[in-house]
Amino acid sequence: MTMVRRVVDLSHPIDNGMPVYPGDPVARLIPHCTVARDGYNVLRVEMGSQTGTHVDAPVHLQDGDTPIDRMDLSLFVGRGVVFDMRGLAPREPITSAMLAGTVDTVRPGDIALIHTGWARHYGTDDYYDHPFLGADACALLLERGVRAFCLDAPSIDPSGDEDAGYPAHHLIATAGGVIAENLCNLELVDFPDPLISILPLRLAGGDGAPVRAVAMELDGA
Repeated sequence: MTMVRRVVDLSHPIDNGMPVYPGDPVARLIPHCTVARDGYNVLRVEMGSQTGTHVDAPVHLQDGDTPIDRMDLSLFVGRGVVFDMRGLAPREPITSAMLAGTVDTVRPGDIALIHTGWARHYGTDDYYDHPFLGADACALLLERGVRAFCLDAPSIDPSGDEDAGYPAHHLIATAGGVIAENLCNLELVDFPDPLISILPLRLAGGDGAPVRAVAMELDGA
């Protein structure tokens, strides 16, 4: 019987005052009912669909495309492959050559975990000067059968550069894939063949949704 030996939380907490992408709604968690007044606790939650650790659906940048609630759930669960991209300069593109070696281990349906180390800048201005996935590297992973792309940065494309046209977003959307952004703790995924879950909230017609992303170490004994 396969058992879960360890679970690594890859998600930032959702809280008042948490960082959001510039221009996105600010997250607010407000007590709506309390035990003292009502006999039970209920929290009112206000936030954007792209708040914190979240996934993007194809409709995020392509009107009329598939929303988050209509995507195949199998896209969000699978074997993870970690690409260690730590040590890159701010706004440096990740090229297909940088994936050499690790990309040869990828199988169709795997989930790419792109570890830039940029989670250490979360909550600072430097966070938005992150490395990003170049179009050639994105295309290579798609050719290998990857349909879910995760990284520890606010965007898979360069943040704040609308002129760049979001090439990785569009390539992945066209392939019917998903993107998970704002992950953390990827350095703790130090075991082989992690089982990754990035299952989103089922927001009707949503361009994306927050997730509780996790990596699980399985014990098949």
